[in-house]
Amino acid sequence: MYVVPPPESGSGSDRDLRVYQTWKGSNIFFLQGRFVFGPDVRSLALTICLIAVPVTIFCIFVARKLMDDFSDSWGVSIVAVAVVFTIYDLILLLVTSGKDPGIIPRNAHPPEPEALDGNMDAGAGQTPQLRLPRIKEVEVNGITFKVKYCDTCMLYRPPRCSHCSICNNCVEKFDHHCPWVGQCIGLRNYRFFFMFVFSTTLLCIYVHAFCWVYIRKITDSEHTTIWKAMFKTPASIVLIIYTFISMWFVGGLTAFHLYLISTNQTTYENFRYRYDRRSNPHNKGVVNNFKETFCSAIPPSKNDFRALVHREPPLPPRSVAGGFMSPNMGKANDDIEMGRKAVWADMGPAMSEHGTNNERLHVKDGELGELSPEVRTTVDEQSDRPGVHPRRSSWGRKSGSWDMSPEVMALAGRVGGEQNQNRGGSSSGSGLVTENRHS
Repeated sequence: MYVVPPPESGSGSDRDLRVYQTWKGSNIFFLQGRFVFGPDVRSLALTICLIAVPVTIFCIFVARKLMDDFSDSWGVSIVAVAVVFTIYDLILLLVTSGKDPGIIPRNAHPPEPEALDGNMDAGAGQTPQLRLPRIKEVEVNGITFKVKYCDTCMLYRPPRCSHCSICNNCVEKFDHHCPWVGQCIGLRNYRFFFMFVFSTTLLCIYVHAFCWVYIRKITDSEHTTIWKAMFKTPASIVLIIYTFISMWFVGGLTAFHLYLISTNQTTYENFRYRYDRRSNPHNKGVVNNFKETFCSAIPPSKNDFRALVHREPPLPPRSVAGGFMSPNMGKANDDIEMGRKAVWADMGPAMSEHGTNNERLHVKDGELGELSPEVRTTVDEQSDRPGVHPRRSSWGRKSGSWDMSPEVMALAGRVGGEQNQNRGGSSSGSGLVTENRHS
């Protein structure tokens, strides 16, 4: 199993990567990209157990006993049909789950805007507003369809295509995302999905019927009532209840999809557009609709998950909603990100009144003793090295030999003001702090 890791910095490791290793969807790949599953592929194990475990119980406790009541050929055929039908059902399940449902490859860059925004006039010195239309009209076989733009895949979805929020892909002829198979159901695997559901329904009917046959054999051989015969084979009772409930689920699903196939609809279209209230442009008649689903050739996949990735240089940022985006748009402000806004906000009134003089640049020893060890070390280093070329201090700003950074100056002024206020005295240093506090 291969899960796409989060992107890492550096391009040296991306040269030998394949498509499935850099896939931007939520899919999970097996056997180096030969099988593609949805992110909820773990539910596939539960589905396999729900099919294989009841059939195993049926073969051990019911079909094996029926081999003694029938002739050799008939008795063996009961077990053989159950086993073969189960294997066939599981193969359809794996093909449905591990096959590309019809994923449309996403674009590396959004398409170029085709028209100017008519709502805004570009004045003198203004850049024209370029926008991508959210909906476009395309004509297919003489029928006009409205296609929508997908912001995630950066493409206009073809007709009957939709974006699956679970797999994070645009899928052709999207039907639904089935949690029982852990995959989207679309153009390339819908046929196998229906065959899986239909064969599961037949398997439930088969097991359910032969459990009743076995109970009937007990009543005839022991000349007892059907209730006493049921108590002698509890496995048959459990299977009868289980298959009866399952038949309502998979049988109802089979009937619903037979209706969808006959009208050439998808589950998504049936719940969203309600074609029963207006004409369905995809309906070709019952016979042709069934031929299209079961007899038409399955189109090849648009993705080669094992192909090597060809890195493209990123395009310069451009406008999508209007104007031109700055290369720094979306980046956090360094001053705000580093927490410097509060320091300058406190120093603003004092700096405006006293200018940029060096009245507080020389800190007294008593005030320096109250500073933190990091700040005191920085000031001591600067005081012991006069005339040194400006360097970057531990606060990340350039400072001269006898200059302190504004942060150190603000912190020293606050500490000195608190000491003078506690002693009740006043000095030039405490006066400056008082002015800063009133400001």
